[in-house]
Amino acid sequence: MKFYRLSEARVKRVLHHPDRVEEGIAPKTMATMQKAGSQKYPSEIWVMYQQTHPLSFLKAKKPFSQSGMRIISTWRYPGQSPVGEKIKIPDSVRQDLIALGIISE
Repeated sequence: MKFYRLSEARVKRVLHHPDRVEEGIAPKTMATMQKAGSQKYPSEIWVMYQQTHPLSFLKAKKPFSQSGMRIISTWRYPGQSPVGEKIKIPDSVRQDLIALGIISE
């Protein structure tokens, strides 16, 4: 988050008020996006997360570790990303994520 100049509050704002929601590149994940930057230099802020509890949106006042939502990754995308196209995740990276228990098949 420090590398992309993102604060915890900014990540929460992207989660609660997204401009776009898509299926994440990892299995059983969702990705939310919010526009950022300027008109001359547009960028997007993305947050990929996994729901661990089906009614986690009802527990908004609890910290994310207890609310049933696991944030996997956050990043800043330079420019505008194509709408609805899936980004291919390399098989070696997918296997590492599965081995670490971050995602499941």
